[in-house]
Amino acid sequence: MEIQEHRCDSLSETESTGVGHSGPLSGPLVTNKRNNSSERSARFKSSDQEECYVEITLDVRDDTVLVHNIRGGDSETAMLASKLERRASSLSLGSQLSFRLRQVSQELKRMTSSKSFKRVDRTKSGAARALKGLKFMTKNVGSEGWSEIETRFDELAVDGTLPKLRFAQCIGMDESSEFAGELFDALARRRGITAGCVSKDELREFWEQISDISFDARLQTFFDMVDKNADGRITEEEVKEIISLSACANRLSQIQERVEEYAALIMEELDPDNIGYIELYNLEMLLLQGPTQSTNLVTDSGIQSQLLSQKLVPTKEHNPIRRLYKRLAYFMEDNWKRIWVIALWILICLSLFTWKFIQYKHRAVFDVMGYCVSIAKGGAETLKFNMALILLPVCRNTITWLRSKTKLGIIVPFDDNINFHKVIAFGIIVGVGLHAGSHLTCDFPKLLHSTDDEYDPMKPFFGNKRPDNYWWFVKGTEGWTGVVMVALMAVAYTLAQPWFRRNRLNLPKTLKRLTGFNAFWYSHHLFVIVYILFIIHGYFLYLSKNWDKKTTWMYLAVPILLYACERLIRAFRSGYKTVRILKVAVYPGNVLALHMSTPQGFKYTSGQYIYVNCSAISPFQWHPFSITSAPGDDYLSIHIRTLGDWTSQLKSIFSKVCQPPSSEQSGLLRADIAPGNVKLRMPRLLIDGPYGAPAQDYKEYEVLLLVGLGIGATPLISIVKDVLTNIKQQKETEDHQGNMVENNGDNKDNKRKSFVTKRAYFYWITREQGSFEWFRGVMDEVAENDKDGVIELHNYCTSVYEEGDARSALITMLQSLNHAKNGVDIVSGTRVKTHFARPNWRNVFKHVAVKHTNQRVGVFYCGAHGLVGELKRLSQDFSRKTETKFDFHKENF
Repeated sequence: MEIQEHRCDSLSETESTGVGHSGPLSGPLVTNKRNNSSERSARFKSSDQEECYVEITLDVRDDTVLVHNIRGGDSETAMLASKLERRASSLSLGSQLSFRLRQVSQELKRMTSSKSFKRVDRTKSGAARALKGLKFMTKNVGSEGWSEIETRFDELAVDGTLPKLRFAQCIGMDESSEFAGELFDALARRRGITAGCVSKDELREFWEQISDISFDARLQTFFDMVDKNADGRITEEEVKEIISLSACANRLSQIQERVEEYAALIMEELDPDNIGYIELYNLEMLLLQGPTQSTNLVTDSGIQSQLLSQKLVPTKEHNPIRRLYKRLAYFMEDNWKRIWVIALWILICLSLFTWKFIQYKHRAVFDVMGYCVSIAKGGAETLKFNMALILLPVCRNTITWLRSKTKLGIIVPFDDNINFHKVIAFGIIVGVGLHAGSHLTCDFPKLLHSTDDEYDPMKPFFGNKRPDNYWWFVKGTEGWTGVVMVALMAVAYTLAQPWFRRNRLNLPKTLKRLTGFNAFWYSHHLFVIVYILFIIHGYFLYLSKNWDKKTTWMYLAVPILLYACERLIRAFRSGYKTVRILKVAVYPGNVLALHMSTPQGFKYTSGQYIYVNCSAISPFQWHPFSITSAPGDDYLSIHIRTLGDWTSQLKSIFSKVCQPPSSEQSGLLRADIAPGNVKLRMPRLLIDGPYGAPAQDYKEYEVLLLVGLGIGATPLISIVKDVLTNIKQQKETEDHQGNMVENNGDNKDNKRKSFVTKRAYFYWITREQGSFEWFRGVMDEVAENDKDGVIELHNYCTSVYEEGDARSALITMLQSLNHAKNGVDIVSGTRVKTHFARPNWRNVFKHVAVKHTNQRVGVFYCGAHGLVGELKRLSQDFSRKTETKFDFHKENF
């Protein structure tokens, strides 16, 4: 670009003024002044055609700039030239004119340089999505508007200027301070600002540029971040720096380790002639032609999707009675299994209480102790019932058999067995309160203060001499057994609470040792002592001397016998189910994977779990883990995340026998044990199971929606593998039967039970990039063998900023390039492309609903409790308002 000025007066003097530039600028800036005005001619030269110029003449008056004349170019050039116009402003004319000259220079250069290249069609769907991306201002960054940023400036400014170190906090980009620092440098570089701080007016300019809604402006800003020497060209070294910066901002450590490889990939794609640099139009082409799949799912049928959206629009019911009725009807529909079980339990408890209350109301003790004794005995009767009932929900073998071999699962919510166990525990607390509270605060005081005539009927029960004090009641068998029982129950109940069991409380170190899963496990096994004391307490009664009136043992006999058989079966079964370790792997995210030999006769269903015991840690402790292998595999595998004392010790023990993996293997440490290898001495493991879980019901559904959060993907991975295996086997069977029919005309002897599931959608959400190594082999196996697209895999990495955010723009570009060239995702290291941030669950359900109208979809979730509410609500909402029914199943840990 050449800029020339001609003075019109008789005194000719030439002044040379430097202009900061970015692009092919040449020639001096000559100023001819007349009455505080001048005429400037800017000549823009194409980098490809030496003889092609665009000359723009500017009329500069004081602090106003107007376009006087344009020679050459077209309508687009005229539009670009209009950017040079500037009305009166409080900002300096020189900086504003220089800024706009650089803008127009770079844009004209891009236009002229790209004439020999194929322009990107921005009307295509992929380009249209990309045009909405590359945002520096998102809903979490700078969405408040300039007023909020101005307020922050006033709070953070030092001597009227904002330091660079506080720029990230000012614009709301606190989590990406390094990225914000590079953005600051790029914005300052374009304006010739060399100081490490900016004024409020300069910050306003920054904000206007990064909040510009036009794609070209955002693209230019991003280009400037990469182009650190402002020469309009990006070298491979600059590409490496921006890849490293983006990977750091998104916490992708594995990409940082391979910066050189990925930078070479970008240069190879955008610089095929090996010139040594890339330009703005190259970056635009990569952005607009890169990703072809959006993170937010778009359903196939537009009309059907639109109709579905209309149905899902929430409608307000103005009649309060109808609104209440509708809510009650929905509640009953979703919880009728739980309701009838709880209602039956409450009815039995009330009946027992009432029966005993009335019984003692007609006895002689009522005249002395009154209603207190009736309440105490009524509470005791419910306590007997609940102490017997609380054992049944934890009889795991019985429940697994009932849910697998009978149809009781239709009316009994076996998935809620632990919740019911907790409800019964609350009933026991109520019973203890009524029984012990009435005795200690009402019965015994009345007896101690009774007259001789009133006490006379009590002599057969309490002796000829009236008790003198409370100690008489406590020292007796009935008293001390009751006190000890209450104390042990209180300890077990307290340590079973999530705050103590999961170490959520910030306790002193000495007290923290008394909490955690180990404390919960051991304290819960105090129940053996409690039940012994309970039977003794129920035999030595004050007011019942006949054995047939002492009913405690009658309540407990069957449940204790059943539970004892359960424990004997577990002990016997685990005794011969010693497994041989085949492979050990330690993965990022504190995950230990164990591949074991399958014990003889061990049969399981995907979704079930086993208990594991390691005698090197404790011969008594058994811990549950979901099975990650499929029934068709020749091994049994589990993946264990170290979250507590026992799992940490287990990982430490196995890590000692592991070695760093080879380049072709995954994981941080590995140990592959070949048959006959006796050099590696592995810890001895025992397993017990399998046991039923909600996920095992997947075979009842034609369509599955599987959602795993972090390590919660373990049971779902087994289901994914089993679905793929069964569909492959079913297809082979059908082909075989077809051949038999052609050859023999009969296939009666070759019938095989049909596998119900026809389609599965798997969503795995994890926070860390390294987590994808846990199941990399499974992902690649599904991607390779699922030729018919039966299983739709979706991996989500929440540490990466959402699609459209400038901080993840380069990661998106790099991901598309590497997947297109090598078929491998750069984030997960698998063939499955990773999505960024969190899924839009409403769009996910909508996608499934449109695909599978008039079908029942099984929604299976495993993970932390935080996502349960949203998935359950969406399942209910879509089931009520669409033709697709979603049955929600959850498994928390």
